[in-house]
Amino acid sequence: MTTYQLPPICILGLGLIGGSLMRDLHARGERVYGFTLHGARAARRDGFDVSDSMDEVLRRAEADGALIVVAVPMGAVASVLDQVALYAPSCDITDVVSVKNPVYDLIVERDMQARYVGGHPMAGTEFSGWNASHEGLFSSAAWAVTYDYAREGLADQHWAALFGTVCKLASVVGAEAVPVRVALHDEAVARVSHLPHVIAEALSLVGDRGGTLAQSLSAGSFRGATRVASTEPELVRNMCETNAESLVPVLDEFISLLQDARNSLDDDPASLSHLSEAGHRAHLRMAARKGARRESVSPVKISSRPVMRVHPGAPGWVDQLEQVESLGGRVEVF
Repeated sequence: MTTYQLPPICILGLGLIGGSLMRDLHARGERVYGFTLHGARAARRDGFDVSDSMDEVLRRAEADGALIVVAVPMGAVASVLDQVALYAPSCDITDVVSVKNPVYDLIVERDMQARYVGGHPMAGTEFSGWNASHEGLFSSAAWAVTYDYAREGLADQHWAALFGTVCKLASVVGAEAVPVRVALHDEAVARVSHLPHVIAEALSLVGDRGGTLAQSLSAGSFRGATRVASTEPELVRNMCETNAESLVPVLDEFISLLQDARNSLDDDPASLSHLSEAGHRAHLRMAARKGARRESVSPVKISSRPVMRVHPGAPGWVDQLEQVESLGGRVEVF
């Protein structure tokens, strides 16, 4: 039986996600170091092994046989992968970027598929940067882990072991590994992560146009619905624009629901019964998913079992991943 132990972890980018990952790994005694241009001095003051020289960190990763975690905004991923190819050509790679198809395209362009397993922890807040990072961010969160390379029939034992290591990484910081193909991931996060940002921005505008009276009367429902509008605009643009292909059809679906609601309210008598009842039922279904928290999305259980055990590289293991994916389930590797 294979026991997955973590290699040294090299994190490139120490904002909210990368920084929180470093804090969690360090707190659990794992070997972790990283690179950031912004906040390196503050991270070092906090007692972490952080450099502002990427080539220096990548040379160290190559010497250590580290797993590289790409934790930069999508717009910087291409240049970071080029640096990895130059200074750490044998290191395995994962990432925590909020879209997966664009990242995988860049990986394929550089012929890095055999040493890459994509990842995306469904956790976060409206804040950003090293100072916003903290321990415990990933507790009970879903951590998407991609397996397209295996589904294409190309995975060897090294790649299977890498898949297991990425699942182990998620587990070490308290998250739950959810297998998913890149295209299905991007369509799902368009619905539950990126669309809420668009809605929050638009709702903030509508509320603001009500002037000071509307601001004075706004209550918890408005604050909750607009919370993520406090996210830095550059980060919102980075998420939504890079996933536009999946987000636009979902946005059309949402607009259609709003238009139907508008038409029903304009009837005589006005009615919101269909949307309110259907929406309430949908909310109850999602709220029934165990472990849901404000910042994260937890996976559903498989029947009455919270986890399916998978042995990467064993006969039929990719079919198992597809089964788990179809149920939105989580995996434990062994």
